[in-house]
Amino acid sequence: MAVADQLQLNPATPFIQTPLGKNFLRGLGVAVVVAIAAALWMWNQQPEYRVLFANYTDRDGGAITASLDQLNIKHKFSDGGGAILVPADQVHDARLKLAAQGLPKGGNVGFELMENQKLGVSQFLEQVNFQRALEGELARSIESLAAVATARVHLALPKPSVFVREQQKPTASVLLNLHPGRAIDAAQVSAIVHLVASSVPELLPSSVTVVDQAGSLLSDTSRSGAAGNAKNLDPNQLKYVQQLQQSIVKQVESIITPLVGEGNVRAEATADVDFSQSEQAAETYKPNSPPGPTSIRSQQTSEGGGAAGAAAAGVPGALSNQPPSSASAPLTSAPAVPASGGAAAPARRDSSTNYEVDKTVRYEQKSMGGLRRLSVAVVVNYRRVVDAQGKVTIKPLSAAEVAQINDLVKEAMGYNKERGDTYNVANSPFNGVDRPVDAVLVVEWWRDPGNLALAKETGKYLISAVILLYLFFKVLRPMLRPVLRKIDEVSAATPEVDAPALAFAEREPGSAVKAMSAAQDSNARGYRENLTMAKALAKEDPRVVANVVKAWVGTNE
Repeated sequence: MAVADQLQLNPATPFIQTPLGKNFLRGLGVAVVVAIAAALWMWNQQPEYRVLFANYTDRDGGAITASLDQLNIKHKFSDGGGAILVPADQVHDARLKLAAQGLPKGGNVGFELMENQKLGVSQFLEQVNFQRALEGELARSIESLAAVATARVHLALPKPSVFVREQQKPTASVLLNLHPGRAIDAAQVSAIVHLVASSVPELLPSSVTVVDQAGSLLSDTSRSGAAGNAKNLDPNQLKYVQQLQQSIVKQVESIITPLVGEGNVRAEATADVDFSQSEQAAETYKPNSPPGPTSIRSQQTSEGGGAAGAAAAGVPGALSNQPPSSASAPLTSAPAVPASGGAAAPARRDSSTNYEVDKTVRYEQKSMGGLRRLSVAVVVNYRRVVDAQGKVTIKPLSAAEVAQINDLVKEAMGYNKERGDTYNVANSPFNGVDRPVDAVLVVEWWRDPGNLALAKETGKYLISAVILLYLFFKVLRPMLRPVLRKIDEVSAATPEVDAPALAFAEREPGSAVKAMSAAQDSNARGYRENLTMAKALAKEDPRVVANVVKAWVGTNE
């Protein structure tokens, strides 16, 4: 019977109780179940976030988040708040929309400041804008370093003067704000100093000052730590001492660990490093040893002889000092014998000899960083023995083993007795030796972070599965049950074609019409037989037929 006929036959029946209304409710329920399943699936799917902006200032970060809230774009911060994250499919769209609003603005302005100069600007204002632009460009260049988060540059540019006495050199100051956990070494500080000095005319590197966010002066090259005083060491010297001590500790532990096992040895080293730099020039003279051979540098000898001097005679006075008169006797005559009878004067001989003297010239220059003294302390754990029952017992090392460890430590540290090095090896039980060898500190399962995260994920999927099962068994299945029942009834009432007729139709295609007509005749005969049986039943027992009709009317079928 058609739907319209049913409505005409039962005009007082509500629409929901009609077959069409029931089918509408079933379709609505299926749609609700599908929507809930889709919502659960979307709830379990986490969107993928990408970096929108990083290394932004606090002012730009507040403006960016406010704009994202106005644009209804979900966002979150990375660990530590160093970057703003948005869904991956909205990264480029968000960047373009924020760029249209001029975000991020950045903390520094460069030479773009000179592009919007107003007409009639004074020379002083132009100079100030140029200085601001130069400072901003230098700050941007310094911020490109990996360890630098932000930077500020201050330039002191004096006015040029035609008088040489009044000319002043420019100076610069740089303030660095480093990333958390990052450090900058002396080479990078020197690079920043030369970068600034090369960008400003007549600016000397010694006139550039670099300071970090903690107020530490980084560009001071005049610092020289006193020898042996760790408080006066600069960061590079202190880093060198720490690396030297760690290297010695690693060498000692690596040579002792195979003998006593992993985690059973601890070592510490203290290095006294001399960072003083000295130069010495010496010239030493040593006396020649008498028995040894000598070298003659120079030798000089002079000889001379003369007559004996005559005795003084005559009257004292002026007459005695008169020169002698001219000679009256011939010159070839024999010499006169002195009246006094005195002997001839002896000959004179002078000799001078210069010998070579031993001389040593030494020029010595000591470099900084020499090791003056080294001290090493080593603690070795007792040996642990586990019996068959799993009981742990400890016992000290034997004297031979301790002596062997002492020798190994001595060789690993580079022991030098003349230098004053010391070492000490102690055999003592460590704290917690009663614990079995393979025992591990066990954390309660409900406190384990990995188990908590796994429980959250498992609970999410379990809740989704429970909701879907409830909707299927309590909502969807009862709604589809009448439909499935009708489908079963229709399939049961459909006449079946005889297998011989179907086989005959497959063998002869022209007999398909005959087979279909035979099936319709069989269906008609079955209907007539059922109608005859119903008439006979109504004649024999009318009450049964009346009850059946009442039941049909009550169920609107």
